[in-house]
Amino acid sequence: MEQLTNPDSWVDAYADYLYRYALSRVSNTEIAEDLVQETFLAGIKNLDSFKGKSSEQTWLTAILKRKIIDHYRKKSSSKEVSFDMPDDRFGKYGSMNDHWMDSRAPKEWQLNSDEALENDELKAVLQACIQHLPEKWASCFILRIMEEMKGEEVCKELNISSSNMWVMLHRARLQLRDCLEKGWFK
Repeated sequence: MEQLTNPDSWVDAYADYLYRYALSRVSNTEIAEDLVQETFLAGIKNLDSFKGKSSEQTWLTAILKRKIIDHYRKKSSSKEVSFDMPDDRFGKYGSMNDHWMDSRAPKEWQLNSDEALENDELKAVLQACIQHLPEKWASCFILRIMEEMKGEEVCKELNISSSNMWVMLHRARLQLRDCLEKGWFK
């Protein structure tokens, strides 16, 4: 069983890592700072539950992941997003408009995907694009894609149906692709 270090040393040892992790998920410095603080407080409060099956950093990261999920669940339940939002890509019944498909079909990206994912500027543009998504779409995208939660878990956390989740993910991906093409892949 791994022995926990003194919680007084957690800020020096883990704050930067946890902050970067949180910031990559929420794209807001104040919220990321708050989530890290809440993580440390929850860690101190639950010291007895640490079983030593993982490293201290892994344990704190798991707590932070739960805080991020809670953040998006609260955020998504505070505002209801209508699926009837005007979007020129979709027709009256949610199917793709042929006109949009002809005139604005996604362009081919001439970029090695491994290099792109490591590019800090691309990450910044992606995070800015995520911030422009409707609240529920962003929550759904981050939990399902970035946090790699199972679909059933995302539905439960956001109190949505499976079909709503897939519609939100589809529309979020389309909007993110548009945003990335305009902001990065010009």
